[in-house]
Amino acid sequence: MSTRTTPEVTPGWLPWCSTPSKPKFVPPDGAVDAHCHVFGPAARFPFAPERKYTPVDGGKEQLFALRDHLGLARNVIVQATCHGTDNSALVDALQWSGGLARGVATVDANVTAEELERLHLAGVRGVRFNFVKRLVDTVPTRSLEIIAQKIAPLGWHAVVYFEAADLPDLEEFFLSLPVPLVIDHMGRPDVAKDSRGPEFADFLDFVARSQAWVKVSCPERLSNSGPRALDGERHAYTDVVPFARRVVEHFPGRVLWGTDWPHPNLKDHMPDDGLLLDHVRRIAVTAEQQQALLVDNPMRLYWPDEPA
Repeated sequence: MSTRTTPEVTPGWLPWCSTPSKPKFVPPDGAVDAHCHVFGPAARFPFAPERKYTPVDGGKEQLFALRDHLGLARNVIVQATCHGTDNSALVDALQWSGGLARGVATVDANVTAEELERLHLAGVRGVRFNFVKRLVDTVPTRSLEIIAQKIAPLGWHAVVYFEAADLPDLEEFFLSLPVPLVIDHMGRPDVAKDSRGPEFADFLDFVARSQAWVKVSCPERLSNSGPRALDGERHAYTDVVPFARRVVEHFPGRVLWGTDWPHPNLKDHMPDDGLLLDHVRRIAVTAEQQQALLVDNPMRLYWPDEPA
């Protein structure tokens, strides 16, 4: 009987924090981590041959243990690019969750109605379109249009991941899609610029025009000056805070938050997930904002038939 060998991890890869602190912030009952991933384990769920990186395993058991440690109730698991269009690890985690997780898959234009229905029954409610150039070779917009047409009857949405500089070239395509949009990580703004400057104003205008949902997540990816969410620092990533606060204030009913565990492709540090949850109090500063961000909004998008 043959056994699979574990692939060699990308050199310099930072493993996820195995001993996160207990957050000081107590999230409201029913809080959702609306952006996280599962990686493998590779011995059971091999990574895609065309992947751009090979991560450390981070499976469903570790993800749901983190959920419980942080005091959260549910997860939205987003298919990681290292798994390509093989959603097996995602589906396995969704089925294991007992209904406490929903998923965002990756599919190609040839996906069948039967496969989409299978994914829907497992808990998938959207597809991810990745426009970050270092993670994908090309972006075949015609294929994405076909996918969007196929998922529309299911009531799914499209999660779009792009960098701020590329939005002007993408926004008309986004507006043409026949499904709701969810924007990853605030469209990756350049936080060295003014949060009230023209570039972020254009982003907020696009969100208003498209009626998109926005994840105010991943400050560890966006921050230039920190401080980092390490060593008990509960006022981390101060340069990201003004951008996230503006989104929360402008669109209180369409914002989402997630850990991004197990934090793929970070280059300089691996954050403490307990401190990341503490960061929520700095961007959603009232109890009403926190309830909407962590409970009401993700429940309305991913569990619309269940009370928040």
